[in-house]
Amino acid sequence: METEALLKVEQLAMKKYKIYKQSLIRYISRSMLASMFIGFGVIVAFKTGSYFYNVHSPMTYPMAALTFGAAIILISYGGGDLFTGNTFYYSYAALRKKMSWLTTVKLWLVSYSGNILGAAAFAFLIYTTGLFDESTVNGFLLSVVEKKMHTPATELFFRAILCNWLVCLAFFVPMFMKSDGAKMFAMMLFVFCFFISGYEHSIANMCTFAIALVLNHPGTISYAGVVHNLIPVTLGNIIGGGLLLGYMYYFVNKPYFED
Repeated sequence: METEALLKVEQLAMKKYKIYKQSLIRYISRSMLASMFIGFGVIVAFKTGSYFYNVHSPMTYPMAALTFGAAIILISYGGGDLFTGNTFYYSYAALRKKMSWLTTVKLWLVSYSGNILGAAAFAFLIYTTGLFDESTVNGFLLSVVEKKMHTPATELFFRAILCNWLVCLAFFVPMFMKSDGAKMFAMMLFVFCFFISGYEHSIANMCTFAIALVLNHPGTISYAGVVHNLIPVTLGNIIGGGLLLGYMYYFVNKPYFED
C-alpha cells in the first residue's frame, strides 16, 4: 500500500514550506539549483544526441533520453526545488489540509520563478563556454526547440499532462524503495519514458529554450515561441501532477487515513 510513501510526500511538502517561511532567498536559490540541474541534463542529452543526429541515426532520441536521466538524479540527491514536482507535493498537502490552497499556489509561483532564473543563469554559463556554438553540435537542440515552438497548443497541453504524471511518479515510486541504486534506476527509467515519448515538461523546455536563445538561432525560434509553448505546458503539468497524481492518490487512499 502506498500510504507510507504518501506520508513521506506530506512530510517533504512541509519541509519545503518550512524552508520557504524561514528564507525566501534560500527557497528561490534551491529552485534555481533545480533548473540548473535540469540544464546539465539538457546539455548532456543534446550533446550525446547530436553525434547520432548528424549521421541521421534512429538512435538519436533513445541516446538523448538515456543520458537526460542524469537531471533527475541531480535534483533528487542535490536538493533542488522543482516546480513540476511541487504540483504533486503541495497539492497533496493542501488536500490533506496541511496548508492552504493560497499558500500552495504561492509556493508554485515562487518555485516557478526560481526555476526561470536558474534556467537563464545556466544558459548564460553555457553561452560563455562556447561549447554549443558550432552547428554540428547545436543542430539537434535547435531542431527540437523549433518543433516545440510550433506544435499546436492543444497538443502541448495534453502532452504536458502525461509528462508530469510520469515525472511525478519518477519521484514518488522510489519512495517505496530502500536502496539508492534501485531508486536511481527507477528515476532514470521513468525519465527515459517521458523523454522518448515526446511529452512536454515546462522546466526542461524552459532550460532548453534559454540555451537555444543565447545561441545563433534561426528566426523560427523566438520569445513568442517560448510563450506559445510554456503557457499550455505549464497548465498541463499542473493538472498532471496536481490532479492525476495528487488528487487521485488522496482520493483512493482517503479511507486508510481516516481509519
